[in-house]
Amino acid sequence: MAKSRKAAIAAPAGEAIAGTWQATGSAREALINATSRWGVLTLAALLDGPLRFAALRRAIGGISDRMLSQTLQLFEIDGLVEREVLSQIPPHVEYRLTPSGEPVATKMAELIAAIHDQLPAILESRSRH
Repeated sequence: MAKSRKAAIAAPAGEAIAGTWQATGSAREALINATSRWGVLTLAALLDGPLRFAALRRAIGGISDRMLSQTLQLFEIDGLVEREVLSQIPPHVEYRLTPSGEPVATKMAELIAAIHDQLPAILESRSRH
């Protein structure tokens, strides 16, 4: 019998990880950060390589400085993004994906592509409601 989608979500890649996906678990917190409104777009924007803060803000579009700063701080804590201060005058800061962040960002880009591919159906459904 095929495993349900809910079971696949509860135990990623078939692994039984007791308590990992509970509401207060670390994995749940990292998932919430990565899939937040701005998290998905921030990670996907960094897939093409390191970006300075202003360039990253422009690449995302519509995000405030404060929200981008908070999102990047959460990703630094989670180990998905690293911040590098370049020794220049004036100092420049670049953000890049870590080896742990790259596969997560790739999945976020796949999610964006899947939504884009289904956009005509989504828009058609919205027009009926």
